[in-house]
Parts: sequence; structure tokens; C-alpha cells
Amino acid sequence: MENMKLRHIKSRSFNPWYNLSLEEYLLENVKEDEIILYLWQNENTVVIGRNQNAWKECAYQKLEEDGGKLARRLSGGGAVYHDLGNLNFTFIMNQKHYNLEKQHSVIIDALAKFNVKADFSGRNDMLIDGKKFSGHAYYTNNNKSYHHGTLMVNSDLDKLGYYLKPSEKKIKSKGIDSVRSRVTNITDVNNEVTIEMLKQSMDDSFCKIYTGECTYEIYELEVDPLIVLYDKYSSWQWRFGQSPKFDASYTERFTWGEIELDFSLKNGLITEANIFTDAMDVEIFDGLADSFKGIKFEKNEIKNTINKASINEEIKKEILMWLNNIEL
Repeated sequence: MENMKLRHIKSRSFNPWYNLSLEEYLLENVKEDEIILYLWQNENTVVIGRNQNAWKECAYQKLEEDGGKLARRLSGGGAVYHDLGNLNFTFIMNQKHYNLEKQHSVIIDALAKFNVKADFSGRNDMLIDGKKFSGHAYYTNNNKSYHHGTLMVNSDLDKLGYYLKPSEKKIKSKGIDSVRSRVTNITDVNNEVTIEMLKQSMDDSFCKIYTGECTYEIYELEVDPLIVLYDKYSSWQWRFGQSPKFDASYTERFTWGEIELDFSLKNGLITEANIFTDAMDVEIFDGLADSFKGIKFEKNEIKNTINKASINEEIKKEILMWLNNIEL
């Protein structure tokens, strides 16, 4: 590509909200005559697709209790787990330069240097010996596109299964289910490969397969130029409020009777609630269901609403203790 500028950009942050903000910033500002290879890593993170249900796709409460972060990306596709054994890549360019085969070739060539043979399967996955090690997703806006994905070098596959395993609760979702495949690490084929080695190999292959002037840039964690984007990616509204309409139901039996809490939700807010109980006191929860309408589908919001309700204090205490132990 004559006169094409090639930019190698790496992030030194492991914060997914920053890295996704930087990715969108680069997309918004990519020049017509340049192609960007952006390499980045997230620490202990689950990233869900644009149209996915945050509650259905992962055990986000366990993740956050363990110091991890839930993030939502612009692109579609399924939920993925990121740790420091995983390298993320993003090809960013004007739509007219978008060439999926060439972009795949950079990855395949980079791995071939380590005698690792990768094959592309369908539209979204790369495989080694029939097992998935790389998932891909895509996004286009204003004639600018990106193609990004994961490269699992030595990820913790136990944590991947732990956090991506949906909890056994009654949720009927109208969102998009993740496709869960058998996965593998690159080090299962060649245990000498490291993240730093793969970064360098990706850079070399990028320059080899594309032609043009190459520049190298490192981005530190400086939020100021990305403040609006960072606020979006870190916000509850983006991470949870973008979830599609779904229903959730929770049931428990107490000495005074059984209670069932049913919620209908849209954009992460409770739009309708019903309370069913076989308690002898038929007026015990009068008016409580309406109090849930409009609040965030968050445990603390639900508990605060119950705590303010004019119901028997002992019953209230038992319900709050039960809610403490359930996973939304």
C-alpha cells in the first residue's frame, strides 16, 4: 500500500475500561491513510458483547469480589475472559483498507514463527489442532472499522470456566447467548512462547504483510484525553444498562411461608415486579412490588427498597439475609 502509514500501538494499562476507551478513541481518530495494530491486555476481566445480558453471561459478582472487572465492548459476539496470559489485538483502519484475509495473515504468520499452525474457523474463531485459542469480533462506524480479538498464550482456563459459567437462576433472556467452545493455549503447543515474544512477532508480521512507514507508540494510563469514553465504559449504565429485556425470578421458603420475587427488566432497570407468597398474612407485602419499579437491578438497590418498606421487622431481616446470599 503506497504511502500507507502503519502504527504499532501498545497500552501499558491492564484496566479494561481504559483499554476499550483507547480502542474507540483510536477508531474515531484513525487517518484515511493509516492502519493501526493495537495490542493490549486486561487483568482478571470478563468482556461481554454489545448485545449481551450482563447477568446471564458471567458470574460478575464473583468476579468483582475477586477484584476483577466487567466490561462491555462496542462489537457483538460472545463473552470472553481476559487475564495477563492473554494478548488482545485490534486492527483499526478506514473501511476501504479493511481486508479480513490480510488481517488474519498477520496472526497466522506471527504464530508460524513459533511452529504453531493456526487455522481460521467460520467468522469468529481461530483454532489450533481443532481447539479455540482466539475469538474475533468486528465493528464499523462512519466508514471506520476495527477487527479485534484474543490470543490465549497461557490463560488460566480454570478461571475462564469459573467466571463464564452462568449461575443457575431463573433467567429468561432475549439477548444473545455466548457460544462456548473447547479452548486451548498457545503454550500447549509450544511452551516457550511468551506474551512479549508474541507482541514482537505480531509487530514483525504486521510490517511484513503490510507495506509503508512504521511507527511505534506506547500509551500509559492517562485518562484525560479519553475522559468521556472512560466514563462511558466504566459506568453502570453501559455495562449493565445496555442489557436486553429479560426476566428474573427468585424463590425462598421461610418459617412464615414462601416468597417469590419476579422482576421484568429493560436496560438494567426493573420495569415491573410481582411478589407471590403463601404467607397467612395476605397484606404483608402490600405496595412493595410497586416500590421496585424504576430502580437498578442491583442487590443493594433491591435491599434498600425492602429496608424502607413498612413490613414486619423480623420478616424484613430474614428476607435481607436471604438476599445477601443470592447471586443476581
